[in-house]
Amino acid sequence: MESPGGSGSLRGDISFWADRTPVHEAARRGEILQLQQLIESGACVNAVTYDSITPLHEASLRGQTQCVKLLLDAGAQVDARNIDGSTPLCDACASGSIECVRVLLSHGAKVNPPLYTASPLHEACMSGSPECVQLLIEVGANLEAHDCHFGTPLHVACAREHLDCAKLLLQAGANVNAAKLHETALHHAAKVRNVDLVELLVEFGGNIYARDNRGKKPSDYTWSSSPTAKCFEFYESTAVNRICQEFLFSVSFLGISRVEF
Repeated sequence: MESPGGSGSLRGDISFWADRTPVHEAARRGEILQLQQLIESGACVNAVTYDSITPLHEASLRGQTQCVKLLLDAGAQVDARNIDGSTPLCDACASGSIECVRVLLSHGAKVNPPLYTASPLHEACMSGSPECVQLLIEVGANLEAHDCHFGTPLHVACAREHLDCAKLLLQAGANVNAAKLHETALHHAAKVRNVDLVELLVEFGGNIYARDNRGKKPSDYTWSSSPTAKCFEFYESTAVNRICQEFLFSVSFLGISRVEF
């Protein structure tokens, strides 16, 4: 078998090599002229390494927009998967490169590839790129995509303390009380002790009494007397007062003059 960079390879062929090819290296480094020369000489743009990484993965992960364009125009497979199942769009979102994301989407990249791992939206939330998150939402990203390790994109945004990303997801209709092993985004916000996240999640209906698989409420993950703990104390006391008021109103409405506890 000839080298992936040799003239005997077809640009659209799939090859399997343990090491990165010159095309991989040029794409990774953003060497546009070198990449163009390799393509023109017949190098395979879909050559894969032992972990199934293509040159398009390399360029996308490093935000090399011009290289991404060159590879796609030369026949690179836009939804190729690496050994982890990630597509170039996942990698572009991980890099936070909105330009690469736009190029990949314009070439037909699936915003909701059938993955069992992190989706492009997960990756955008992980990298903390509100621009990528907004664009993915606009083109129909699944807000409730579930990853066995991370949960939903909202879980990821809160675990990484990316407030802007979390707000965009919630405004788009993400389920604030979606659970991963009964753990909600509010549990994550409590664990990282982020008051702004806690307030945002409660504003959108986060359940302060939700219990995870250990039977713990979000407030159980805060330090006593910390700003986050005080925040939860306020919401819990407010909730109790509201319940009492509703109960007393019901009693009054029914005409009951005396209530014994």
